[in-house]
Amino acid sequence: MSTATTGPYGSAHGLAYDGAAMLGRQLRRVRNNPGLLILTQTMPITMLLFFGYVFGSALAMPGEEYRAFLVPGLLVATAANGIMTGMFQAAQDTHRGVTDRLRTLPVSRAAVPLGQSVADVLVTAAGTVPVLLVGLAVGWRVEGGALGAAGAVGLLLLFRFATTWIGIFLGLLTRNEEAAGQLGGATFVLPLLSNAYIPTDGLPGWLRTVAEWNPISAVTTALRDLFGNAPVPQDAAWPVTHPVARSLAWCAVLLAVFVPLAVRRYAHGGR
Repeated sequence: MSTATTGPYGSAHGLAYDGAAMLGRQLRRVRNNPGLLILTQTMPITMLLFFGYVFGSALAMPGEEYRAFLVPGLLVATAANGIMTGMFQAAQDTHRGVTDRLRTLPVSRAAVPLGQSVADVLVTAAGTVPVLLVGLAVGWRVEGGALGAAGAVGLLLLFRFATTWIGIFLGLLTRNEEAAGQLGGATFVLPLLSNAYIPTDGLPGWLRTVAEWNPISAVTTALRDLFGNAPVPQDAAWPVTHPVARSLAWCAVLLAVFVPLAVRRYAHGGR
């Protein structure tokens, strides 16, 4: 491991070297917990089949039309769960003393949370493949071309990367895996207050405003646009009518806020 410890980030070379080591640690952690991995990878597929065939019969977009609408929203809702997974893993390491032991090593202070966040993105990327395959099987299609689809996947992973940093900071803040698990469960509400599962045009005025300013709505609309699944609504709030630009802005803001907070919290421990 690198011995460069100047500042919380250290040198660029030291951060890259130490981050790669922590990435390997996180991937081994995932490999050693296959049950949790299987659960997290199959849950989006279960939700796709349940929502696609139950909600699709009750909305104005029945059958394949609703499932094509649902797939991008479900992908973004899964990406938003980076808050929950990041929080639980960081709190678990802190509660069990692993973080304190890692903090004694001569590594960049940013390397540990960076390794966790990058590993989470890689696992998410692998888990996205079966969801897309099941989506194709139930009627979803990529209508926007290969370039648009690549942009959609890249934006999805960027959003997951940003939400994972939120979770890491909150996990380091709670320092207790039970509390992190309970708080993480509350994040399931976030996609419900968005356009991930249903259109927002039928919601009451104030609730529609909340839903359309939810970052999940902007990213979901951006994916639907890039995949070619639905046109960008023109009568919605600004984040939804400019979804790609606003999604990138949301990701930039979240990273600018929570990366320094998480690194500082990790470096200083409970102080």
